[in-house]
Amino acid sequence: MTQKITEQTSRYNHLEAMSVRELLENINTEDKTVPFAVEKCIPQIEKLVLGIVARMKKGGRLFYLGAGTSGRLGIVDASEIPPSFGAPYDLIVGLIAGGDVAIRKAVEDAEDDSEAGWNELLGHHVGIDDVVVGIAASGTTPYVVGAVRNARARGMLTGCITCNPNSPVAEAAEIPIVAIVGPEFVTGSTRMKSGTAQKLILNMVSTSTMIQLGHVIDNKMVDMQLTNAKLVDRGTKMIMEETGITQYDTAKRLLLLHRSVRAAVEAVKK
Repeated sequence: MTQKITEQTSRYNHLEAMSVRELLENINTEDKTVPFAVEKCIPQIEKLVLGIVARMKKGGRLFYLGAGTSGRLGIVDASEIPPSFGAPYDLIVGLIAGGDVAIRKAVEDAEDDSEAGWNELLGHHVGIDDVVVGIAASGTTPYVVGAVRNARARGMLTGCITCNPNSPVAEAAEIPIVAIVGPEFVTGSTRMKSGTAQKLILNMVSTSTMIQLGHVIDNKMVDMQLTNAKLVDRGTKMIMEETGITQYDTAKRLLLLHRSVRAAVEAVKK
């Protein structure tokens, strides 16, 4: 049986003998290779984004499924979409093996149930216009593989984000994204380079999708939620820039009245 790349022995030995500076520099050296691995995946990422956008325009949603670090990364990405882009909270959903408690604490054996992921999707009443993306650095997580296989068998668009070629999840998904980042600095610690690659790809998928769906104008998040003072200030300055209003307080009043940059700018332009 071929050893998984993500489980291969680190290129570095005797880590405990390294100074802090040596540890940091060597980790950084390894991290620098990750964007190049992700770059090779762009054609597959493009296919996935185009598929997601097409289905969201028909009312579909995007579901991420993962275990451990992979699951947490999916949840982080999904949770940041509503405040950043004003999208509904159920448009992109992150699911993790073991449920919400697993976000903070490992849940024993949760990822080994090959039916659990699909059962959770059924709880969200998934349909033909939804997209299911499995996230698994190893590509072998039963919770993820089972969900992707079931979703694809029922006609849903499926993708995966993994770091091992020819893995079960890559074979199960219609659009596999395989970022081969090589052995980890600490052998098998896939929260490091593999996790970084997954995060970069998730950023690309969700951000590109939101731009394609019209939630960004020029380079501004015009539909962002006004959840704190920083975002109110940012939105106020966007309105000033877009409308020519020179008085900060005037622009801020418009923003708070209309509750979004887009609505405030449209009101002024009318």
